[in-house]
Formats: sequence, structure tokens, C-alpha cells
Amino acid sequence: MANQQIEKSNPAFTPKNLCLLTIHASSIQGRANVSVYNAYSQAKNLPIVILLHGVYGNNWVWMNLGGAHMVYECLRQATPSLTEMVLVMPSDGNYFAGSAYLPLQDKGNYEAWIIDDMLDATIATIDCVSNQSNIYIAGLSMGGYGALRLGAKYPSKFAGIAAHSAITQLEQMSEFVKEPLSHYLCQEKTEASILHWAQINRASLPPIRFDCGTNDSLLAGNRLLSKQLEQLNISHIYEECEGQHNWDYWNTQLAHTLQFFNRIETGKNELSN
Repeated sequence: MANQQIEKSNPAFTPKNLCLLTIHASSIQGRANVSVYNAYSQAKNLPIVILLHGVYGNNWVWMNLGGAHMVYECLRQATPSLTEMVLVMPSDGNYFAGSAYLPLQDKGNYEAWIIDDMLDATIATIDCVSNQSNIYIAGLSMGGYGALRLGAKYPSKFAGIAAHSAITQLEQMSEFVKEPLSHYLCQEKTEASILHWAQINRASLPPIRFDCGTNDSLLAGNRLLSKQLEQLNISHIYEECEGQHNWDYWNTQLAHTLQFFNRIETGKNELSN
């Protein structure tokens, strides 16, 4: 982090509570962007909620297509006891239509961009979060895949994991991107497997919740992942809700994720691993 450059927006010219960062990331040898909401809270050590976007997207889509900040503010108004949180919405690194947040062989480490560079820069730049903050990770579609895989691979990093309409196997990227799957090769074949990391770290996984719409093409994959986790005796919450693979569904489901994280943060979560 010491050798990275960070450009930070001026709050006088930025929408209320929003901070925009551009970070020169060594992991991807280039610049990438992050939107941070509730960035100017006077509180300290607030929980960090990372929201990973899907294919075609960027750091702005969670707010400007999904209204994530509005979901958060509505929840805060309806539930005054809801823990104050900081929503951190990074770019995936801008690799073709989507990086899948993977450590790609010879093409950039988009995993390290999230786990190391982006998080370090956010903590160094945003005063209301710190190394004492609990970190939660969630995502939609490709971002749901990223959240589940990164959460399972780095369980000690995260206090909770959530996903909406997740790609559950890398092969499903073919439904969304034109590039061949050979563009997503990692050093090890098992690297891209959610189940591989969940099995290895099953004893230390944080609480997990994921959902999928009943009219989503990824429904069968989500059902299979839930069944596989059950067979491994890995505790998790899996829910199916009416909806499709779109922002209307994700806008609604984000509220459930934030409430799930709030239960963990306040010690009221009923799920234990």
C-alpha cells in the first residue's frame, strides 16, 4: 500500500455521504475505482460492508442502478437500532466484461485487488473505519460468486458472507460474457471453486446467507450449492424469492443482507458454524 497513489473526491462537490476513490493498485498494475457511502460519519470503527458488482458493471452500479444507499437509509429510518455501516462498492478491476474477482494467471490478481489493495486504501482514507472494523462481503451475480469464494477462502477476514443470484461455478460465466473461459485460468484448477474453499475452511467459516430468484437462470446452481454445503454440514441460510436476474430483485434483497449483517454485528444472529 505504501507505494500506491490514492485520489479522493472533495465532499464539497460530491453527493452527500459519498466518497469516490481512485486507487493505483499494484495487484492489477493499474487504476480502479471505489464508491464509499456513509464515508463521513463521525463514528469510529464502523463495520465495512463490501458490495461486489456483476458483469458489465463498475463501482457506481450498486448506488445508481440498485439504489443501495437508499435501501440503507430506509432501513436506518425504519429500524433505528440498525447498526451504522459503511458501504464500500469497488470496481472489479475492469477486466473484459468481468474479472470474477479471481487471481488470474499472468493477467492480474483481481482477488488481491479486493482483499488487499482496495481494503487497505479504504481503511487508510476513510476516517470512520479502521483495522478494528468488522468486514462483511456481499455481491450479486458474478459479485455473488466473488463474495462466496473470497469469503470461503479468507474466512478470518470476514464477519459474514452474503450473495444474491450468484454464479456458483465459474463455467456459468459463459452465460454472461463473450470471452472464452480460458481467459479465467488460475494457477490451480481448484482456485475458482467455492466448494473447494468452503470444504477446506469449513471449521472457521463465518455466517453465510445467499438467495436466488425463482425465475433466475442461475436457480439450479444455487440450489445445488446449498445441497452441497448441507452434505458437508456447513451451516448457511439459503432462500428462494420471487424474482428475476435484475436490479428490482437485488434492490429488495439487499435489505435482507444488511439485516443479516446487522444481526451478526449485534450478536443476535441465530446461525452458527
